[in-house]
Amino acid sequence: MPPINKTRTRTAAPDNSLTRLRIALTVFFALDGFVFAGWVVRIPAIKEQTGASASALGLALLGVSAGAVITMTLTGRLCRRYGTHRVTVVCAVLLSLSVALPPLTHSAPALGAVLLVFGAAYGSINVAFNSAAVDLVGALRRPIMPSFHAAFSLGGMLGAGLGGLVAGGLSPTRHLLGLTVIGLLVTAVAGRTLLRIQPPAPTPDTTEQKAAPRPPGSPAPAPASSRDRTHTRTRGLVFTFGLIALCTAYGEGALADWSALHLEHDLDATAGVAAVGYSCFALAMTIGRLTGTRLLERLGQTRTLVGGGTTAALGMLLGALAPSVWAALLGFMITGLGLANLFPVAVERAGRLAGPDGVAVASTLGYGGMLLGPPAIGFMADWFSLPAALTSVAALAATAAVIAAVTRRAAAA
Repeated sequence: MPPINKTRTRTAAPDNSLTRLRIALTVFFALDGFVFAGWVVRIPAIKEQTGASASALGLALLGVSAGAVITMTLTGRLCRRYGTHRVTVVCAVLLSLSVALPPLTHSAPALGAVLLVFGAAYGSINVAFNSAAVDLVGALRRPIMPSFHAAFSLGGMLGAGLGGLVAGGLSPTRHLLGLTVIGLLVTAVAGRTLLRIQPPAPTPDTTEQKAAPRPPGSPAPAPASSRDRTHTRTRGLVFTFGLIALCTAYGEGALADWSALHLEHDLDATAGVAAVGYSCFALAMTIGRLTGTRLLERLGQTRTLVGGGTTAALGMLLGALAPSVWAALLGFMITGLGLANLFPVAVERAGRLAGPDGVAVASTLGYGGMLLGPPAIGFMADWFSLPAALTSVAALAATAAVIAAVTRRAAAA
């Protein structure tokens, strides 16, 4: 009897720790979306405060992209040295502190400088907790990655909704300082749990298996030329799914930074209603990701990618070119439903092809699209108009659908 009790204790503890780890990581995904959405809904007020033109604002927003790109590769090294859990907690603190900096600026160059810091924190925490989530998915052997991205979308919806409620009564300084306080409190609670749990062991590297001696009588390995062709084809497919992730995330970043400005300046919406635009998009993304498993089971991955890209393209054309606020909000929701599962599916397909390296490539391209989309929209808005610039989201969503359709046979093979 005593040995049986001991065995039960050893098997129950890991399951409990993995459950607590999943909850803690979900909280950090949600916090990331909450803080980021809180910043983006105040962009119109900060644009007015700094007196920046559309192109100057787009250039300042490039600071977010630059900060993220610079630190993403460095964060990977820090995760390997100090662990994904520690890096996640430190980056959450930095993200919470840096979100209070933009309303303290009064010029476009100063705004760009502080957004460089904010972007560094944002890019770093995304690399850290996605790496931790990949390890957890491997340990649980369950495809739970969409649930983490649903938490990010839910956090974004809540952050945008709160921003819409307080936009008329609180200054950007007080609002974003409040986000700092909330972020630090959440990090203190969830971070304590995260730091107490040992990260799950990563999946064994295939290079170790290749280096292992071949048992007697086993078939000879494939010729080097055949392995090289397979490796090249795999890399090409991983990059292809990374492009789908980029096209998807471009739309997320564009709507995050420019939807409120489009509603307020082009359709004469109030500040509160304009802030609801991104909230509608985030709500649709959340619903789409929470129901994504059933959709994938019914349609399959290729049909989900093609259908989602097509739906997002049609929805964004409505959101960008609609003559009324409510039609534009409907378009944003349709776009959110279409884009919801493209990024998780693309990353999962890349991971199946090349393991963690495939996930890293697709995620980097995806987040690059999210961060580079807003400044691109800003430049196009100055050259043409903001509604015309937003149609680029529809064009890239349609491109993602075409890529998925064209590569379906190669991906299946």
